[in-house]
Amino acid sequence: MIKVTIPLLILFGFSSITQSAPDLDRAMANPNNWAYPRGQYNNQGYSELNQINTSNVKNLKLAWTFSTGVNRGHEGAPLVIDGVMYLHTAFPNNVYALDLNNDQKILWSYFPKQEPSTQAVMCCDNVNRGLGFGDGKIYLQQNNGILVALDAKTGTVAWQVQVNDPKTGATNTNAPQVIKDKVLTGCAGGEFGVRCFMAAYYLKDGALAWKAYSTGSDADVLIGSDFNQANPQYSALSVYQDVNGGNKQGGSFTPLPNEQLKIGEKDLGIRTWLKPQQEKDGWQNGGGAVTGYFSFDPKTNLVYYGTGNPGVWNPDVRPGDNKWASSVFARDVDTGEAKWAMQTTPHDEWDYDATNEVILFDRKEHDKTKTYATQINKNGFIYTWQADNGTLIAAEKVHPFVNWATSVDLRTGVPAKDAKYSTHQDVNMKGGCPSSNGAKGMSPAAYSPKTNLVYTQLYHICMTYEPVESKYAAGQPWVGATLTQFKGPDNVFGGLAAYNPLNGKMAWYNKEKYLTTSGILTTANNLAFYNAGDRWFKALHAQTGKELWRFQAGSPAVGNPFSYSHKGKQFIALTTGIGRIATGVYSGYVDSLDGSTERGYAQMWDAWGPFLAYPFSNSNSSGAMLHVFSL
Repeated sequence: MIKVTIPLLILFGFSSITQSAPDLDRAMANPNNWAYPRGQYNNQGYSELNQINTSNVKNLKLAWTFSTGVNRGHEGAPLVIDGVMYLHTAFPNNVYALDLNNDQKILWSYFPKQEPSTQAVMCCDNVNRGLGFGDGKIYLQQNNGILVALDAKTGTVAWQVQVNDPKTGATNTNAPQVIKDKVLTGCAGGEFGVRCFMAAYYLKDGALAWKAYSTGSDADVLIGSDFNQANPQYSALSVYQDVNGGNKQGGSFTPLPNEQLKIGEKDLGIRTWLKPQQEKDGWQNGGGAVTGYFSFDPKTNLVYYGTGNPGVWNPDVRPGDNKWASSVFARDVDTGEAKWAMQTTPHDEWDYDATNEVILFDRKEHDKTKTYATQINKNGFIYTWQADNGTLIAAEKVHPFVNWATSVDLRTGVPAKDAKYSTHQDVNMKGGCPSSNGAKGMSPAAYSPKTNLVYTQLYHICMTYEPVESKYAAGQPWVGATLTQFKGPDNVFGGLAAYNPLNGKMAWYNKEKYLTTSGILTTANNLAFYNAGDRWFKALHAQTGKELWRFQAGSPAVGNPFSYSHKGKQFIALTTGIGRIATGVYSGYVDSLDGSTERGYAQMWDAWGPFLAYPFSNSNSSGAMLHVFSL
């Protein structure tokens, strides 16, 4: 039997929700819906539905499909709310409302009018990670920076607001997420020298509630008076013995002893950017993109997210720790004030963003329930914090191939870098792992409260990396590095792995020939779903990793599998279409047939070399199609 309802209070995150968006609260309380980008506020990507199980999943068949007509990467997942599916596309970010009670009839559609030039300033394909819902509205964050609220019944525009300006290189790719009486959104553009932020707008009329920058003064970053109260060492002026972060050839990367840290310092978003960049001081073009999926804990009123790499990939231009780029934040959702933050990669030299999703989960210990926050970071470490105060519980390599750092100090969060893999202007660093694509991509991991494991795609890629001189110009790519990427020591591009987040230990790892770029879904009956790079959409036993079912889709996917129920039947669905990054549109590549060598000539786009193997796996890498399955 399919579970139809679950008591409101036993669902994670509903015990103290206000009634600012009661329709969202009700929709998420019903497991037959998929009403939030990752299912619930906790970002677990988990479905309580249990009709499809480990015994009968082998009988899963294609039920229906829907073509979006847009041949770009389709990230995220549709929303399903009370018999209506709300489907989004990549640029130009069309939206469809489909009536599940009437053969998926299109109830309404919304077609934004965006300048084609917006596509030219989008770093990594023209993606959109999903929609938000609440207060009777569907929220769309357009790539051109416009946040739109649409009437959920009719599709008419209720209000819209300009979040940022593509003429400066600033765009948007994140799913807008409704929390209480606000909708939260972010900013992309780290590869264009944009100073990014998280912003909150009121659901009622789109008025700005607060805006928190990733770099700059404490006032601009909204640093609260009790910021990092439990861990003041996170607010150190410099964490390495060389005040410049070892940012010179042969420089020191030895972490300062804890007793020598200058802790509790102010305005670190300015003071840790030490070298002027042309007419400015670095932090004004500091990057720190906010593009991921945001999680929320109503018990503490905190929203969790990560920031992107510091502006310009050439680290010699910006000595210092470069706070608060490449960091994980916890903010009060009412005021935007930061309660704690930890920089995962101080003085990031490899494009190791911290924008990957933060997943919240509960564990009962000594008759008390604690909430933890975990992230599989691009830098190749899995981190777990005590969610309320940021105390670091675990930080371990996701795989031994990670070599840029040997370990992370659990007291300070500071990685012990290996100077052999440091990057410097006009020096070709060789064999650094992971590559700038990270050990994990942007597509989200999942967590299962049944197994207490977190499931993630693993990118097994290393690189050479040479920073080069690059001048900043508003609205133009500002990268300053060339790189070459190749398979890691296992001679595969990656796979799917499961970890115990409380100790960072790997439970199992299934290797794949190509990159696994989809998100992950877990379900109540010990299933984990994902799409492999060779087009196979798979179901695994969540405890063991054993494959139980597969379906060959028309292309690989960067979308997220999701589940919903309609008229007593559970469905599993996924939007395929991996998009432009895999087609070789960016010219200058030479790719061997087995994908072992990727070379390029542009400053930035060499980063996508591993995707070039996709055309050789008999796939249409750009085809965009929603696939829906049932028993």
